[in-house]
Amino acid sequence: MMEIWIEKYRPSKLSEIYGQEEVVSRLKSFVKEKQLPHLIFAGPAGVGKTSAAIALTRELLGENWRDSFLELNASDERGIDVIRENVKEFARIKPFNDLGLRIIFLDEADHLTPEAQAALRRTMEKFSSTTRFIFSCNYSTQIIPPIQSRTVVMRFHQLSEHELKSYLKFVADKEEMKLDDDAIEAISDVCSGDARKAVSILQTLKYSGETSPKIIFEMSGNLEPADFEKVFKLAMEGLFDNAVDLMESLTVDRGYSAIDIIKGMHSFIRKQRIAPKQKLSIIMALAEAEFRLVEGG
Repeated sequence: MMEIWIEKYRPSKLSEIYGQEEVVSRLKSFVKEKQLPHLIFAGPAGVGKTSAAIALTRELLGENWRDSFLELNASDERGIDVIRENVKEFARIKPFNDLGLRIIFLDEADHLTPEAQAALRRTMEKFSSTTRFIFSCNYSTQIIPPIQSRTVVMRFHQLSEHELKSYLKFVADKEEMKLDDDAIEAISDVCSGDARKAVSILQTLKYSGETSPKIIFEMSGNLEPADFEKVFKLAMEGLFDNAVDLMESLTVDRGYSAIDIIKGMHSFIRKQRIAPKQKLSIIMALAEAEFRLVEGG
């Protein structure tokens, strides 16, 4: 049976987590002191939040850590009532480890309504002597203040281009894959610091036998840099109507959303050797366009 690489290469120790040195250092101090507060792991997808929660629990609770760890997804379609009952049921059981703790990892906690979070906060307080919560979210501001005030916030950053490329080379070497720099660059472009997505693409490439940048952009549903280069050149030459027509064709004829185009253009512009002020002006215009699209303006 084919093993899923994102699980195969999931870090089992805190020291194996890529690119989050400050967070890892603080988590190691909790392990060393054998003390654990409630935590919020905030940051984008694919940067190690779930891996950190599992590695922390493993190192803190020891060999039988699975008996004292519950992972739930807050976006579960069954609703908060089911989640809350699972939490209560799990928290009621006496912990069988030296620390006398159970750890509940609530992924995508920012999907919970404020009312649902308030209900969980009461559960946190009721079982505080034996249970610790780790809330995972994209933005800590989406967690209600009463929970924030009872937790320590750990901020996970998006992996840098260098960190992601380094990780890709590590996995490729382990799998004896031959990847040239163009392929690694393409994966880095489409993943924007998301290691989980990068490893998934890498596994798909392994079994498809194709590693060209064109294939990478196609399988990930992203436009190639050449598409953005055409738009950019037209705009820089003052042919704005032509640039707009080309961008419209990307949405109408090729099915890409305006958000996809803006994000791709942002990534493209960041790598261009143009005057800093000009680059900043373009990036700000893209940000404004994205904001208006998201807000429906």
